[in-house]
Amino acid sequence: MSLSIEEVRKIAKMARIHLTPEEEIRHAQTMSSVLDFINILNELDVEDVEPTAQVTGLEDVLREDVVRDCAYKKELIAQMPSININQLKVPAVFSDSEDVI
Repeated sequence: MSLSIEEVRKIAKMARIHLTPEEEIRHAQTMSSVLDFINILNELDVEDVEPTAQVTGLEDVLREDVVRDCAYKKELIAQMPSININQLKVPAVFSDSEDVI
């Protein structure tokens, strides 16, 4: 499959990139070569091939999400520089100021 310079210009416009005339020629040749290579896949007989989405056989191993008491909660809270009603006060992340929330 051979791409024309006009097709390359259209693709470049959609990609919002500017190509010099030399680049247009080079990309027309390169993209045509890639498309020719991909076109070879159309010659393969895949009639009896099952669709494949996962080939490693690995599965996600999930554990139940259980809330547990922390034996060291009081000690951890005591180490924090700033506490408000048993909650840790930390510097704001999405703020322009140095406020602590």
